[in-house]
Amino acid sequence: MAYVPVPKDLTRVKTKFLFNLTKRQVVCFGLGALVGVPVFFLTKGALGVSLAAALMIIVMLPFFMFALYEQHGQPLEVLLRHFIQARFIRPRTRVYETDNFYATVEQNIRNRREVNRILHGKVKRKAQADPGSEKTASGAESTQSAAK
Repeated sequence: MAYVPVPKDLTRVKTKFLFNLTKRQVVCFGLGALVGVPVFFLTKGALGVSLAAALMIIVMLPFFMFALYEQHGQPLEVLLRHFIQARFIRPRTRVYETDNFYATVEQNIRNRREVNRILHGKVKRKAQADPGSEKTASGAESTQSAAK
């Protein structure tokens, strides 16, 4: 009896277009052939067949990579775009910033304490600047309590 493997995840199955290749692979292989074959025929006389074939393979290799390479379901151009953005376009050092509710509440409490300290500190300074008025008021209270 014949055994046919059926994939469980059908989202990874790609539709085949021609020669059991996807449309993307057919287009990339076609572009590679359009660039690589003329390179071979133009350099065959000057470099020899072996070097011309090696040069053709080197020229066609990027097209093959774009056709076949995928990582985590992302094609090569997406991976290259992410790499270029992370490496060259975006800043390398990222500032750590939090949006923490408790830090905001704590900052608010600190600000209120500082305002209270400033306000009450001015009252104490005013009292220290005019010590005679405080003594007379307290002396008057003490004489009134003694008279009773």
